Amino acid sequence: MTKTTNKIKELEKIVVNTGVGRLSAQPNFKDKVLPSITEDFALITGQKPEHRPARKSIAGFKLREGVIVGLRSTLRKKRMVDFLERIVKVVLPRVRDFRGIDPKNIDNRGNLSFGIKENVVFPEISQDMAKINFGIEVTIVPKSEKNKKEAVGFYKELGIPFKK
Repeated sequence: MTKTTNKIKELEKIVVNTGVGRLSAQPNFKDKVLPSITEDFALITGQKPEHRPARKSIAGFKLREGVIVGLRSTLRKKRMVDFLERIVKVVLPRVRDFRGIDPKNIDNRGNLSFGIKENVVFPEISQDMAKINFGIEVTIVPKSEKNKKEAVGFYKELGIPFKK
């Protein structure tokens, strides 16, 4: 086993989210838009996402309790490893004007969170077939808590590119 493979075993999970709140105002959201986003999201993560409803109504945002506002998948084991490798080797290099992930995106527990503005940078999604463009947020969670300095070194060993 390589050094990187051993480091990947120190990860607990990767959580992938997307918000569909703004798209929910479109006509035929439940019939056409949501299934399309769910299908693309499932292709990206390798598993069917969980629909996340709004917890409470907020009149200012025209939001009702129970309306689907996001999708979430928690990746573990093999899917997590495959997803991380695709992110590092394929997706991040394809992101336009990418200069690295800011180390400030690491919280006090060592979790790394970053966003990708377009879903079409993933190789599973063809630009011609993609009907709806949506962003994705990725959170990488290590098994043991790390301070920021340890976490930056750990993620660099995994191959994640940081800003200089």
